[in-house]
Amino acid sequence: MKRIKISLNKLKKNIIKKVNKMKKEHLIREYFKNNMLFMAFVVSTVLSSTILRFFCMHSLENYLSWKAILADTVIATTIGAFGYLLKPKNRFAYYLSFNIFLSAVCMINSVYYTFYTSFASISMLSLTQYIGDVGDAVVENVLQLKDLVYILSPLAIIIVHLQLKKKNYYKKIELKSERKKRTFKTLGVAGAMLIVFLVTLSSLDISRFFKQWNKEYIVMRFGIYIYQVNDVITSVQPKINSMFGYDKANKEFREYFSNSDEIKTNEYSKIFEGKNVLVIHAESVMTNALYQSFNGEEATPTLNKIANEGMYFSNFYSQVSVGTSSDSELTYNTSLMPTKSGTAFVSYSDRKYISTPNLLKEKGYYTFSMHANNADFWNRRAMHKTLGYERFYSKTDYKVTKEKSIGLGLSDKEFFNQSINKLKKIDKEQEKWYGSMIMLTNHTPFSETDKYGEFPVDMKETVTNDDGSTEEIIYPYMEGTKLGNYFKSIHYADSALGELIANLEEEGLLDNTVLIIYGDHDARLSRKDYNRLYNYDKETDSILDENDPDYKEYDTYQYEIGRRVPFIIWTNDMKDTKLNQEITDVMGMYDVMPTIGNMFGFYNKYALGNDIFNIKDKNIVVFPNGNWVTNRLYYNSQKAAYLPLSEDPISEEEISKNTEYANKLLDVSNDIIVFDLLNEDKNKEKE
Repeated sequence: MKRIKISLNKLKKNIIKKVNKMKKEHLIREYFKNNMLFMAFVVSTVLSSTILRFFCMHSLENYLSWKAILADTVIATTIGAFGYLLKPKNRFAYYLSFNIFLSAVCMINSVYYTFYTSFASISMLSLTQYIGDVGDAVVENVLQLKDLVYILSPLAIIIVHLQLKKKNYYKKIELKSERKKRTFKTLGVAGAMLIVFLVTLSSLDISRFFKQWNKEYIVMRFGIYIYQVNDVITSVQPKINSMFGYDKANKEFREYFSNSDEIKTNEYSKIFEGKNVLVIHAESVMTNALYQSFNGEEATPTLNKIANEGMYFSNFYSQVSVGTSSDSELTYNTSLMPTKSGTAFVSYSDRKYISTPNLLKEKGYYTFSMHANNADFWNRRAMHKTLGYERFYSKTDYKVTKEKSIGLGLSDKEFFNQSINKLKKIDKEQEKWYGSMIMLTNHTPFSETDKYGEFPVDMKETVTNDDGSTEEIIYPYMEGTKLGNYFKSIHYADSALGELIANLEEEGLLDNTVLIIYGDHDARLSRKDYNRLYNYDKETDSILDENDPDYKEYDTYQYEIGRRVPFIIWTNDMKDTKLNQEITDVMGMYDVMPTIGNMFGFYNKYALGNDIFNIKDKNIVVFPNGNWVTNRLYYNSQKAAYLPLSEDPISEEEISKNTEYANKLLDVSNDIIVFDLLNEDKNKEKE
C-alpha cells in the first residue's frame, strides 16, 4: 500500500507539472497571439539596429554585443508599451510611425557612417544647407544598396498588419483589451530589462557615454537608439553648460595650461621671421599617393619634388571629425581639436580664437584666404574673419564657368591661374603677407576622369613571344575603381600645383616666400580598394589569396595608419640645407601651429599641440574619437587594443597614461570653444 501511495503521489506531481507546463505554454501562445503587432514592432526595430552595427562595425569585436541588443530592446519595448493605450485598430498607425522614424534613424546613420566613419549627430542638421553643393558626392560616394535594407522594417509591420486585418484580429482582441494594465506590465518588463542592462555597465562605459567622444563605442555598448537620445541631450548641452558649467570648465582649463608660459627655442627658432607665407590646403591629398607610380609615371611628381627638396613630415596625421575640411582649417590655425558636437566653423564662429593669422597680423602681416567656392560653405565667410583673415577671396571674386569647372567648382588649375594677379597685387601693396589657398578639384567623388588628363592606372608588361617578337600586355589593375580614379584626380591636382609654383617663380613671388602644404584629410576610400592596390593578381584580375606568400596584410589597423596626409615646408632655396630633411616622428595637425610659430616668431600658450622639434619622438597624436598614435603604437579605443609600431615592449601603464592624456585633451579643447574660454573680456564679466 505504501508503494502504491508513493507511486500515486509521483503520478500526481507529474500530472500537475504537465498541466502547469501546458498552462505556461498556453499563456505564452496566447500572449504572442494577442500581441503580434507589438512583437513585430519590437523585433523589426531591434533587428534594424543590429543590422546597422553589423554593416558599420563588423571589423570591431563585439559589434553584435548583447548589451546593445538589450538596450535597443528596452527602447523598443518602452515605445511599444504606450501603443497599448490606444484601441487595437489604432495601434497600427502608432507602431508604423515609430518604426518608420527609427528605421530612418538607422538609415541616416548607415549613410553617415559610410562617409564620415562616425555616427550622425543632431547638431549636424544645421549643415544640411550644404548638401546641395556636394549632392553628387553624397549620392555617388555614399548611398549604397545596404542603406536601403532598413525599408524592410516598416514593410514587415505593414505585412503583419494586413495579415491580422484579414483575420479580423483587431476586433477579436478588442474584448480582451485591458489597455492601462497591459501598458504598465509592458513598462515593467522594460524596466526590468533596463535594470539588468544598467548593472552590466562599467565605469568606462558610463564615462564614455557622457563624454560622447567615442561614438562607435557608445553605439556598440548602448545601441543606436540610446546613443541618439544622448546625442540630442549633448547637442543642447552647450547652451545649458554656458549657464551652469562655466566655472568648472574654466578651472580645469587654467590647471591644464598652468605650466605653459615657458617659450622653448631650438635650432629653427625665427628662421623664417619676416618672410611671406603661402599655405596650400590640399584637398584630400594623402601620403600614400606620394611616390605611387603606374608604369613608371609618378602620380604626384610635383609633391615628390618639393618633399625631396624641403622639410617633409612623412608621419603626419589629420585630426578631423565630421567637419572634415573645416575641422582641418580649425586645427591647423588654432591648435585646437574639433568640437564634440557639431563643428566649430558652423556652431562656434562667434568665439575668440588665438590663431596663426591673428598672431601674424600682430607682427604686421597682411592676411588673406582664397577659395573659389561659395563663401558660406562651412560658414567660411564668418569663420575666416574670426580666424583673422582680413580678406576672403571667394567664388564671387573668380570667373567660374561650366567649362572651367571640375567636380564641385572651379578647377584647381583655373583657380591658381586666376589667383596669380591677386597675389601680385597683394605682394606689391603689402610689406609682408600670409595667405591660404584652398584647393577643390581633388574632392570626392573623383568621377570626372575625362577632365583630369591622361594618366592610366593600369599595369603594362612587355613580353617576348616564342618567335622573338615582343608585345605589350595591359592588365586593368586600378582602372575603373574609386581608388584608381582618385589617383587620376590627384595627378591632376599635383599638375595644377606644379603650374602654380612655376607661375609664382616666374612672377618673382617665391623670392621671399615660404610655401606650406598640408593634406586636409584622407580621401574616405574603402579598404577593399587598397587591398586591390597592394595585392593585385594580374593573372586573374583579382586580389591574391590571403595564403599567397606575396599577399600583403592590409587590415583595419593598416588602413587607419594609412590615412596619413603630407605636411611640407618648402622654399626655393632649401635644397642641401639643414631644412632639407624628412621628419619621421609622428605629428598631428595640432602640432603645426607651435612648430611653424617657432619658425616665424609667434607663440600661442594655449596650443594643444607641440613644436615637433622640441618634443620629437615623445609626441602623441590624439584623434577626435579617442584613438591615439605615437612612434611606438597605434591605439584603438573602440577595441581597447593596439598595433605596435616598434619592437620595444608596451606596458599597460603607458597605454593608461596616454589614454588619460587623450581624454583630458579632448575635454579641455571642447571646453575652450564651447565656453569661449580664450575671450578675456567675457571671462572678466563671468568673474
